[in-house]
Amino acid sequence: MTKVLTDARSIRIKGRSFLAVMLSPDLPFDDWLARLDDLAARSAGFFLGRPVVLDLSDLQIDKPQLKELIAELAKRNVSIMGIEGARPSLLGSGMPPALKGGRSASDIEVQASEPVEASSKPAAPEIRPATTQSIVIREPVRSGQSVIFPEGDVTIVGSVASGAEVIAGGSVHIYGALRGRAMAGSIGNASARIFCRKLEAELVAIDGVYKMAEDMAPNLRGQAVQLWLEDDAIMAEKLS
Repeated sequence: MTKVLTDARSIRIKGRSFLAVMLSPDLPFDDWLARLDDLAARSAGFFLGRPVVLDLSDLQIDKPQLKELIAELAKRNVSIMGIEGARPSLLGSGMPPALKGGRSASDIEVQASEPVEASSKPAAPEIRPATTQSIVIREPVRSGQSVIFPEGDVTIVGSVASGAEVIAGGSVHIYGALRGRAMAGSIGNASARIFCRKLEAELVAIDGVYKMAEDMAPNLRGQAVQLWLEDDAIMAEKLS
Protein backbone atom coordinates (compact mmCIF):
# COMPACT_ATOMS: atom_id res chain seq x y z
CA MET A 1 0.00 0.00 0.00
CA THR A 2 1.28 3.45 -0.85
CA LYS A 3 1.32 5.91 2.01
CA VAL A 4 0.26 9.41 1.01
CA LEU A 5 1.99 12.24 2.87
CA THR A 6 -0.55 14.93 3.66
CA ASP A 7 1.54 17.06 6.02
CA ALA A 8 2.76 19.93 3.87
CA ARG A 9 4.81 21.56 6.59
CA SER A 10 8.41 22.07 5.55
CA ILE A 11 11.61 21.56 7.48
CA ARG A 12 13.24 24.91 8.06
CA ILE A 13 17.01 24.98 7.66
CA LYS A 14 18.82 28.20 8.46
CA GLY A 15 22.38 29.32 7.99
CA ARG A 16 24.09 30.86 10.97
CA SER A 17 27.65 31.88 11.73
CA PHE A 18 29.38 31.26 15.04
CA LEU A 19 32.64 32.52 16.47
CA ALA A 20 35.30 29.85 16.98
CA VAL A 21 38.97 29.79 17.87
CA MET A 22 41.30 28.49 15.15
CA LEU A 23 44.37 26.53 16.20
CA SER A 24 47.21 26.08 13.71
CA PRO A 25 49.47 23.31 15.05
CA ASP A 26 53.01 22.73 13.83
CA LEU A 27 55.45 19.88 14.02
CA PRO A 28 56.62 18.30 16.23
CA PHE A 29 53.25 18.04 17.96
CA ASP A 30 54.80 17.37 21.39
CA ASP A 31 56.46 20.79 21.36
CA TRP A 32 53.33 22.50 20.07
CA LEU A 33 51.15 20.84 22.74
CA ALA A 34 53.60 22.00 25.42
CA ARG A 35 53.15 25.59 24.20
CA LEU A 36 49.38 25.10 24.17
CA ASP A 37 49.52 23.85 27.77
CA ASP A 38 51.44 26.98 28.71
CA LEU A 39 48.78 29.19 27.09
CA ALA A 40 46.01 27.32 28.91
CA ALA A 41 47.88 27.71 32.21
CA ARG A 42 48.25 31.47 31.71
CA SER A 43 44.64 31.96 30.57
CA ALA A 44 42.62 29.51 32.63
CA GLY A 45 39.21 28.79 31.17
CA PHE A 46 40.14 30.09 27.71
CA PHE A 47 39.17 26.82 26.00
CA LEU A 48 36.36 26.02 28.43
CA GLY A 49 33.30 25.17 26.34
CA ARG A 50 34.74 26.97 23.31
CA PRO A 51 34.36 25.61 19.75
CA VAL A 52 37.73 25.18 18.04
CA VAL A 53 38.66 24.77 14.37
CA LEU A 54 41.90 22.95 13.55
CA ASP A 55 43.86 24.49 10.66
CA LEU A 56 46.02 21.88 8.93
CA SER A 57 47.03 23.95 5.91
CA ASP A 58 50.46 22.93 4.55
CA LEU A 59 50.90 20.42 7.38
CA GLN A 60 52.29 17.09 6.14
CA ILE A 61 50.82 14.48 8.47
CA ASP A 62 49.00 11.17 8.08
CA LYS A 63 45.66 10.01 9.46
CA PRO A 64 47.04 8.26 12.57
CA GLN A 65 48.95 11.44 13.51
CA LEU A 66 45.79 13.51 13.14
CA LYS A 67 43.77 11.09 15.27
CA GLU A 68 46.45 11.18 17.95
CA LEU A 69 46.48 15.00 17.90
CA ILE A 70 42.69 15.19 18.25
CA ALA A 71 42.86 12.71 21.14
CA GLU A 72 45.52 14.80 22.89
CA LEU A 73 43.39 17.93 22.46
CA ALA A 74 40.36 16.09 23.86
CA LYS A 75 42.39 15.26 26.98
CA ARG A 76 42.84 19.01 27.39
CA ASN A 77 39.09 19.65 26.99
CA VAL A 78 39.67 21.31 23.61
CA SER A 79 36.62 20.49 21.49
CA ILE A 80 37.32 20.35 17.73
CA MET A 81 34.21 21.37 15.78
CA GLY A 82 35.84 21.13 12.35
CA ILE A 83 39.05 20.89 10.34
CA GLU A 84 40.21 23.32 7.68
CA GLY A 85 42.93 22.81 5.09
CA ALA A 86 43.09 19.01 5.43
CA ARG A 87 43.52 16.62 2.53
CA PRO A 88 40.33 14.57 1.95
CA SER A 89 42.26 11.37 2.69
CA LEU A 90 42.85 12.55 6.28
CA LEU A 91 39.16 12.79 7.11
CA GLY A 92 36.52 10.14 7.43
CA SER A 93 34.10 8.44 9.80
CA GLY A 94 34.45 9.55 13.40
CA MET A 95 36.50 12.63 12.46
CA PRO A 96 35.41 16.28 12.72
CA PRO A 97 33.95 17.60 9.45
CA ALA A 98 35.89 19.57 6.86
CA LEU A 99 35.32 23.34 6.93
CA LYS A 100 36.26 26.07 4.52
CA GLY A 101 35.59 29.72 3.87
CA GLY A 102 35.98 30.95 7.42
CA ARG A 103 36.57 34.66 7.95
CA SER A 104 39.70 35.59 9.88
CA ALA A 105 39.63 37.57 13.11
CA SER A 106 42.43 38.83 15.34
CA ASP A 107 45.30 36.41 15.92
CA ILE A 108 46.58 35.36 19.32
CA GLU A 109 50.20 34.34 18.96
CA VAL A 110 52.38 32.44 21.39
CA GLN A 111 55.95 33.64 20.90
CA ALA A 112 58.95 31.51 21.78
CA SER A 113 61.43 32.99 24.22
CA GLU A 114 64.95 34.04 23.30
CA PRO A 115 67.36 31.16 22.52
CA VAL A 116 69.12 29.69 25.54
CA GLU A 117 72.34 27.77 26.00
CA ALA A 118 72.19 24.15 24.88
CA SER A 119 72.83 22.91 28.40
CA SER A 120 70.06 25.03 29.91
CA LYS A 121 66.44 24.04 30.41
CA PRO A 122 64.29 25.56 27.62
CA ALA A 123 62.47 28.66 28.77
CA ALA A 124 58.67 28.80 28.73
CA PRO A 125 57.16 30.57 25.75
CA GLU A 126 56.20 34.19 26.23
CA ILE A 127 52.70 35.44 25.53
CA ARG A 128 53.07 38.95 24.18
CA PRO A 129 50.53 41.45 25.60
CA ALA A 130 48.67 43.35 22.91
CA THR A 131 48.71 47.09 22.56
CA THR A 132 45.99 48.93 24.47
CA GLN A 133 42.83 49.46 22.46
CA SER A 134 39.15 49.22 23.26
CA ILE A 135 35.80 48.35 21.80
CA VAL A 136 32.27 49.20 22.93
CA ILE A 137 29.36 46.78 22.46
CA ARG A 138 26.12 48.77 22.64
CA GLU A 139 23.77 45.84 23.17
CA PRO A 140 23.43 42.91 25.57
CA VAL A 141 25.52 39.78 25.02
CA ARG A 142 23.01 36.94 24.79
CA SER A 143 23.37 33.32 25.84
CA GLY A 144 25.64 31.42 23.47
CA GLN A 145 27.35 34.57 22.19
CA SER A 146 31.04 35.38 22.66
CA VAL A 147 32.85 38.69 22.55
CA ILE A 148 36.60 38.16 22.10
CA PHE A 149 38.95 41.15 21.87
CA PRO A 150 42.57 40.27 22.76
CA GLU A 151 43.80 43.72 21.67
CA GLY A 152 42.52 45.61 24.73
CA ASP A 153 39.50 46.63 26.84
CA VAL A 154 35.89 45.62 26.23
CA THR A 155 32.92 47.72 27.37
CA ILE A 156 29.42 46.22 27.29
CA VAL A 157 26.54 48.72 27.46
CA GLY A 158 24.10 46.15 28.75
CA SER A 159 24.16 42.77 30.44
CA VAL A 160 26.02 39.53 29.76
CA ALA A 161 23.57 36.63 29.90
CA SER A 162 24.16 33.23 31.44
CA GLY A 163 25.94 31.08 28.86
CA ALA A 164 27.57 34.12 27.22
CA GLU A 165 31.16 35.27 27.61
CA VAL A 166 33.39 38.28 27.25
CA ILE A 167 37.14 37.80 26.79
CA ALA A 168 39.46 40.81 26.72
CA GLY A 169 43.19 41.31 26.53
CA GLY A 170 42.64 44.30 28.83
CA SER A 171 39.87 45.14 31.29
CA VAL A 172 36.16 44.29 31.05
CA HIS A 173 33.50 46.94 31.82
CA ILE A 174 29.88 45.75 32.01
CA TYR A 175 27.17 48.39 32.53
CA GLY A 176 24.59 45.80 33.45
CA ALA A 177 24.40 42.35 35.03
CA LEU A 178 27.24 39.88 34.56
CA ARG A 179 25.56 36.48 34.55
CA GLY A 180 27.90 34.65 32.16
CA ARG A 181 31.70 34.54 32.02
CA ALA A 182 34.15 37.43 31.96
CA MET A 183 37.88 36.96 31.37
CA ALA A 184 40.19 39.96 31.53
CA GLY A 185 43.92 40.08 30.76
CA SER A 186 43.41 36.95 28.67
CA ILE A 187 46.84 36.91 27.01
CA GLY A 188 48.97 38.17 29.87
CA ASN A 189 47.92 41.35 31.70
CA ALA A 190 47.91 41.10 35.48
CA SER A 191 46.77 44.74 35.88
CA ALA A 192 43.48 44.14 34.04
CA ARG A 193 40.23 44.49 35.99
CA ILE A 194 36.59 43.48 35.72
CA PHE A 195 33.83 45.99 36.52
CA CYS A 196 30.10 45.22 36.52
CA ARG A 197 26.88 46.81 37.80
CA LYS A 198 25.50 43.51 39.07
CA LEU A 199 27.65 40.46 39.84
CA GLU A 200 25.94 37.14 39.12
CA ALA A 201 28.82 35.59 37.16
CA GLU A 202 29.32 31.94 36.31
CA LEU A 203 33.07 32.50 36.08
CA VAL A 204 35.52 35.40 36.24
CA ALA A 205 39.20 35.25 35.31
CA ILE A 206 42.12 37.69 35.26
CA ASP A 207 45.46 36.80 33.67
CA GLY A 208 44.76 33.07 33.93
CA VAL A 209 43.55 33.10 37.54
CA TYR A 210 39.87 32.24 37.70
CA LYS A 211 37.06 32.01 40.22
CA MET A 212 33.80 30.09 39.82
CA ALA A 213 30.38 31.24 41.03
CA GLU A 214 30.46 29.02 44.10
CA ASP A 215 33.79 30.55 45.17
CA MET A 216 32.51 34.14 45.25
CA ALA A 217 31.54 35.86 48.48
CA PRO A 218 27.74 35.73 48.95
CA ASN A 219 27.60 39.39 50.00
CA LEU A 220 28.91 40.42 46.57
CA ARG A 221 26.18 38.65 44.60
CA GLY A 222 23.87 41.13 42.93
CA GLN A 223 26.14 44.07 43.79
CA ALA A 224 28.12 46.54 41.71
CA VAL A 225 31.65 45.16 41.95
CA GLN A 226 35.19 45.55 40.69
CA LEU A 227 37.62 42.63 40.62
CA TRP A 228 41.39 42.66 40.32
CA LEU A 229 44.39 40.39 40.75
CA GLU A 230 46.57 40.53 43.84
CA ASP A 231 49.23 37.92 44.75
CA ASP A 232 47.75 35.38 42.30
CA ALA A 233 44.29 35.71 43.85
CA ILE A 234 41.21 37.50 42.55
CA MET A 235 40.13 40.25 44.93
CA ALA A 236 36.75 42.00 44.84
CA GLU A 237 35.04 44.96 46.42
CA LYS A 238 31.74 46.76 46.06
CA LEU A 239 31.57 49.91 43.98
CA SER A 240 30.03 52.89 45.72
